[in-house]
Amino acid sequence: MTELPAWMADLDDEDGEFVRRFVLASGSLKELAEQYGVSYPTLRARLDRLIRKVEAASAVPTADPLERTVRVLVADGSIAAATGKQLLAAYRASQPKGKKP
Repeated sequence: MTELPAWMADLDDEDGEFVRRFVLASGSLKELAEQYGVSYPTLRARLDRLIRKVEAASAVPTADPLERTVRVLVADGSIAAATGKQLLAAYRASQPKGKKP
């Protein structure tokens, strides 16, 4: 079996289910909004959040798994951007000199 791309592997079960439903609905946000019982703007906001997560996970495909995870958490709104920057700076500072994490 082929390994999943990093951006897909970084999706949680809820986001994976959203993508599955999106595909089965042929990309119809109106249909998805009905399935989830939410308004179109609410569903659109969820899709926008998911897009930011995918972009963050795809931005640096060869990135260290921790860096990719922090980027996804920031994109998801789980942690603040400033906190993500601090975490990554501390992580990089902890790495041996001359070795990219």
